[in-house]
Amino acid sequence: MASSFKKIFSTFMQNPRNLTHPSLSTSRIHVFAISLLLLSLIFLSSSLANHSFALTAASLASRLLTAANYVSPFTSVPCSSSNTCLVSDSRDNCMFSSVTAMQKTRSSDSIQSESDVIQELSSCDIFDGKWVDDSDPIYPPGYCPYIDDSFNCFKNGRLDTDYLKYKWKPHGCHIPRFDGRKMLEILRGKRLVFVGDSLNRNMWGSLLCALRESLKDKSRVIEVSGRRQFRSQGFFSYKFRDYGCSIDFIKSPFLVQEWKGSDKRGKRRETLRLDMIEGSSSKYSDADIIIFNTGHWWTHQKTYKGKRYFQEGSHVYNNLEVTEAYTKALRTWAQWVDANINSTRTRVFFRGYSASHFRKGQWYSGGRCDAERQPIMNDTQLTAYPWMMRALESVIAEMKTPVFYLNITKMTAYRQDGHPSIYRSREIPRNSGMIQDCSHWCLPGVPDSWNELLYATLLISQNKCNVLSGSLSHSMATRPQKKWLEAQALSEKQTGALLEFRSELYSERKILA
Repeated sequence: MASSFKKIFSTFMQNPRNLTHPSLSTSRIHVFAISLLLLSLIFLSSSLANHSFALTAASLASRLLTAANYVSPFTSVPCSSSNTCLVSDSRDNCMFSSVTAMQKTRSSDSIQSESDVIQELSSCDIFDGKWVDDSDPIYPPGYCPYIDDSFNCFKNGRLDTDYLKYKWKPHGCHIPRFDGRKMLEILRGKRLVFVGDSLNRNMWGSLLCALRESLKDKSRVIEVSGRRQFRSQGFFSYKFRDYGCSIDFIKSPFLVQEWKGSDKRGKRRETLRLDMIEGSSSKYSDADIIIFNTGHWWTHQKTYKGKRYFQEGSHVYNNLEVTEAYTKALRTWAQWVDANINSTRTRVFFRGYSASHFRKGQWYSGGRCDAERQPIMNDTQLTAYPWMMRALESVIAEMKTPVFYLNITKMTAYRQDGHPSIYRSREIPRNSGMIQDCSHWCLPGVPDSWNELLYATLLISQNKCNVLSGSLSHSMATRPQKKWLEAQALSEKQTGALLEFRSELYSERKILA
């Protein structure tokens, strides 16, 4: 009898992690375990008359441990409260990055201590990793009403499901699993806006579905603007009533202004004003979080050829290389951000280029990806790092406004299996000659991992873990695999000191370069 009690007691005392919770200390967990044991013994007292005490105790221990193991996947290792943060190497042009320890695993025997997680993250690049078999999408396929029909592969008849099972795993560290409730608390009273092309709409739809999945009453999400407004104004917005936050998408594929004018002969001509920010900018300049992107429209034939399409002022270039035009457009965007965004209020993100996987042609010339069922596993098969991202990195490095660069380029390069391909519509007959979509992503799918990275950075910021005593964490990167550019709120009293500090860092960077 005594040995059985001792066994139960020792099991609970040696396994407090099975009952961990961010709000409970280890000592409270022990008290809880003892109380649970005593309470369970009371309820089982009726069985003692017919069974041996040792057998009853052993059965109790087994059932309690089973329950504890069931609960543990939904718990997390909390972020350190000691303001421990990742500081990237300034010699890599990564000035500061505010990344702390927050990990959630679904394996009870793989949970690490806070110090271990912090140590891992101190040398971790979350954009450098691999896709692992996770078998658990953030939200179930076929149930979210916010997925654009062209991204809803499950609804459009795609029967294979392996593309749903992968999760992004950085080398040497873990990222927290997306928690919709926590994300909504972070966004409480705020406005998050995606600005860019349809790949950003891909990410926007993914976030909406992930947040909706966490709600018990899903009717508490209301549509502020609908498809009619999107067609006429390029604007979508949904509000989460109980949290007072909105998740918006604003169409701006180039970030700069598409222009219609007349040439000297009076002929109507479309151009792209490289020196003018797109007109919708007034709709989001006061948002709390803005996630920009531009990329795929710069690869279209008219844009890529660059013949009498790019314009600055009244001058239309006869021929301008797309690389130069793209850089000019980004500089226009950067100047607008620096002049109009209040970095003490608004956090700016820029999501990098998302890889396409057309085989044997482009989208307009028979390119295909419908036969792909597995990610690329060999790095030697990846395409070269896009020239557009090098241009973006050089522009961001010159900005005074902190920008967090979500460098998802390499992680998407592996996922040849994740595109809608022939499942972009239920109405279009599927045949060998149909146009396939090997640029966008099925939902659920790859963009869910982008939002997990976004969630991780916002969660870290919410926990007030930074290197400037609660002020701004700012990193810049020009190398493909170290892209930590995070912005955090900054009080007015700290602004002067930070600008002086930033100036010293810029000087150091120029010397090192």
